[in-house]
Amino acid sequence: MEQKELSEKAEELSKLCVTVRELIRLQDYEKCESLIRSAMGKHLHAPELHNLIGILLEKKGDHLTAMKHFRAAWALDPTYIPARQNLDCYGTFYSSGKCAYDESDCEVEEKAGEQNNYEVEYDAHGVGHFVRRD
Repeated sequence: MEQKELSEKAEELSKLCVTVRELIRLQDYEKCESLIRSAMGKHLHAPELHNLIGILLEKKGDHLTAMKHFRAAWALDPTYIPARQNLDCYGTFYSSGKCAYDESDCEVEEKAGEQNNYEVEYDAHGVGHFVRRD
């Protein structure tokens, strides 16, 4: 996939995330699901979409299927932190209920005094890999 195509895809998914966040807030679950499923047909391997459908399913009370979608998002891209955060959040008995729609909802995970020597690089297929930088 070319850089321009990746950029357009990222922008489209970012806009969809904003729309889904608002539709879930308004509890318009049918329209929300329709938008996500339509995007899934176009972007088969986008972890963002599985993460969003997982959030929607959690809000609708389908915990088991939501967790499957969070795991699918994590499997598609192990560097996609919102999926891991949602797995952590909803995979416990004491869930805070604060879900991660996208990276802006995620907390930075650095220990005090430690320097982060890893960066995420994406290959030609859009798959992220952690690369150590010294």
